[in-house]
Amino acid sequence: MGSKDHNPSFRPMNPKLREIRTQPIVSRGQQGILLSDPLSISPGALFIPRPLALILALLDGTRDIGTVRAGFELRTGTPLNISILERLISELDEGLFLDNERFAQAYALATEDFRSAVSRLPILVGRCCPADAGELGAFLQTYFDQMDDADMDSLSDVKGLVSPHIDFPRGGPVYARVWAKAKAAVNEAELVVILGTDHNGGEGTITLTRQNYETPWGIIPTAQDVVDEVAAEAGDEVFRYELHHSVEHSVEAAIIWLHYLLDGRQCQVLPVLCGSFRQFIDRGESPSQSAHISATVETLKRVAARRQTLVVAAGDLAHVGPAFGDPYSVDFAGRAKLASQDERLIEIMSRGQAQDFYEEIRREDDRRHICGMPPIYIAQSVLSGVDGSSVGYAQCPASEDGSSVVSICGMIYHT
Repeated sequence: MGSKDHNPSFRPMNPKLREIRTQPIVSRGQQGILLSDPLSISPGALFIPRPLALILALLDGTRDIGTVRAGFELRTGTPLNISILERLISELDEGLFLDNERFAQAYALATEDFRSAVSRLPILVGRCCPADAGELGAFLQTYFDQMDDADMDSLSDVKGLVSPHIDFPRGGPVYARVWAKAKAAVNEAELVVILGTDHNGGEGTITLTRQNYETPWGIIPTAQDVVDEVAAEAGDEVFRYELHHSVEHSVEAAIIWLHYLLDGRQCQVLPVLCGSFRQFIDRGESPSQSAHISATVETLKRVAARRQTLVVAAGDLAHVGPAFGDPYSVDFAGRAKLASQDERLIEIMSRGQAQDFYEEIRREDDRRHICGMPPIYIAQSVLSGVDGSSVGYAQCPASEDGSSVVSICGMIYHT
């Protein structure tokens, strides 16, 4: 918390913390929680000292200031000065960390700015790969150059693929293997539907944008007519979280490899972000019971029937270890067990049956945090039973001490 003066008459009604990123840190020798905004709307991060961190859990929109204070004192046995609590709530409000009208206005303005921009600017280039077009091309080509000639042979009649969305330095070899097999399909495609995990998305959401995506090679256009067709069937709710496209890397990761292989050829894309399936698992339901998911799938099937279409699921597999909230570290035995579990899931994925894929993950309550589940499920649903072939697998370190792992795979769906 800062030392900024606060309004002593500040009395927000039932303050509610919005979806934000929290990270335990030590600042100036003091333990605490750093709050930051995954949507980059908040003007900056905010440090909350550890003794006050419990307050954040109480800001769920059901309690007024007095009840938050009482709840804190009841749980900790520590008196809480009302002025300290008011200052914290004030700083959260000023930082746009509360789900209220002030944040809603800032969100609406940020969304309008995104929609009116020339294009959606890349966020991966300059971070996990070069920003210069020539250097980026050479960087990606190094992964193809490391492959055997047989692995470079593209397959015929490719209808879809599963590509990672992890950063390129860790996932580059798997990216290269899957995109090499899809090269012929890329050269023939009129439309590429890219379904990516929305790491900030609501549960069960489908999120479209009319914005074009930009890479160092220029702008790759979004198929406006397909956006309109999906929205007409699934409803305008598909634009509710459109701003997520500005900060989400999953679709962009696939678009970079796609744009490189297009090598100047024109092709349209349909960028689609897919929110969590947690609610379906908790309720014991199938995602197919969601009206807007079903409408999206059926619309894309019709589009693919009349236009040369390649369907891409940009999704990783398991996320295990302390970095992802697990109480255990992933040792050698743990990696071997994970490989066996992933092998079973990949075999199920190869059958092209979306419901079987979903049921396998639901059966274990998504214990391994398969973040690519929504885009892979929807891609398989659109492809409607097309068989797949596994072309790559890797376990990537997800922490400096090696205790956490992300697994990825590449798969080609072809007739």
